[in-house]
Amino acid sequence: MTTAVIDAAVQPAALVHPAVAAALARHEALAKRLPGHRHGWIREMREDAAAAFARAGFPTRRNEEWHYTDPRALVDTRFGEPIVAADGAVTLPGGMPDAGAPKLMFVDGRFRPDLSELAALPDGVRVESLAALLEAGDEALSLRLGSLADRSSFVALNAMLAEDGVVITCTAAPDAGARVHLVSIATASGDRPLAFHQRHVVSVAEGASLALFESAHAAGATPYFNNTVAEITLGARARMTHVRLQAEALGAFQVSTVFAHLAAGAEYDSFVLAAGARLARNEVHARLEGTGAIVHLNGAQLGDGVRHVDTTTVITHAAPACASRQTFKSVLSGRSRAVFQGKIHVHQVAQKTDGYQMNQALLLSPESEIDAKPQLEIYADDVKCSHGATVGELDANQLFYLRSRGIPAPEARAMLIEAFLADALEAVRDERLRAALADATALWWARAHAEAGA
Repeated sequence: MTTAVIDAAVQPAALVHPAVAAALARHEALAKRLPGHRHGWIREMREDAAAAFARAGFPTRRNEEWHYTDPRALVDTRFGEPIVAADGAVTLPGGMPDAGAPKLMFVDGRFRPDLSELAALPDGVRVESLAALLEAGDEALSLRLGSLADRSSFVALNAMLAEDGVVITCTAAPDAGARVHLVSIATASGDRPLAFHQRHVVSVAEGASLALFESAHAAGATPYFNNTVAEITLGARARMTHVRLQAEALGAFQVSTVFAHLAAGAEYDSFVLAAGARLARNEVHARLEGTGAIVHLNGAQLGDGVRHVDTTTVITHAAPACASRQTFKSVLSGRSRAVFQGKIHVHQVAQKTDGYQMNQALLLSPESEIDAKPQLEIYADDVKCSHGATVGELDANQLFYLRSRGIPAPEARAMLIEAFLADALEAVRDERLRAALADATALWWARAHAEAGA
């Protein structure tokens, strides 16, 4: 399907937004060299995604789910494709956490086995390159890739342009301590902003357990766009801990979309710390499909300067006796802005649902702002669902108390901020990962404090 055909099928060419037309043209130009192009099912998948993207276009604030986040700065930036060598050294950025787990390294969206620690992978964990599986036309992959994802703008854009990612299959027992660290590094060098689209597929088998830590970093200052999609399937009684650290460059754009489907008795425990990027959007769509499934979506958003950070969650209770918990905290300084919009959707069959959602924000500047939009959509009558939101500033009495004990103002403020975030970080049970996130919050505060000139 050519771009011209897509445009004609959707709307007159004159009405197509230039950024949409440019993305479709990029798809058409790259199509023949994308992995797996010679296989019919892969070509069809990409063409369907291109058609979906042409219909949806890029979102605007007229789209309800993007009402509080204006993506125009991202949409109006013209991105090129990264050119990455198949091998060679890469300068790692400072501040990278040590998760105590084998690393899977991505550089500008491409998997680098030569930099990864594949030999150290735990028993019961298989990792495969998405590009390699696409190139081979793997039929088993055709049943997994795209099976959970929707066709929203950035997901469709990812599907039509994705070149690489990892496919992780876990059969490790709960006591095996299976852990993996997925690292994404943007070289961000050169004069032209780059865009890359990683696609990950994760399957945790019945009764198995996996801890996946993701961290995203930049080794340069050139703006870039990191558009990542992950599809996660948890079998019956499976367990997955999913911790993410977003420490992208301050000039970067990042959109991350996670789809997680849970079978009966499965548990998905997620935490995301957003501490970087000019504009960051973290979306999580969790669907509880089996009786007794549990999902925890927790996180913290740290904003400074003019940064914009958005967390959007949708939890769908599609089976009885399931539970969901969400706690998100934001700390904002300068003229930064945060968004939290969380939706709990309870189907009629999902009796005995227990859903809870809390969003709290700490504003350190009169120019900082947060928009909160909790949503409950309930079609069952035997449920327990609640939500809450608070917004405030540092407690003047607490600050005065610390100052009166001889603690300088910056340290006193840092202590109060650390205390505010402590509850959120406590949701990360792994002490090593929790320490890595605490270090990242300290680095953010040092940057925000230096910027404020306090």
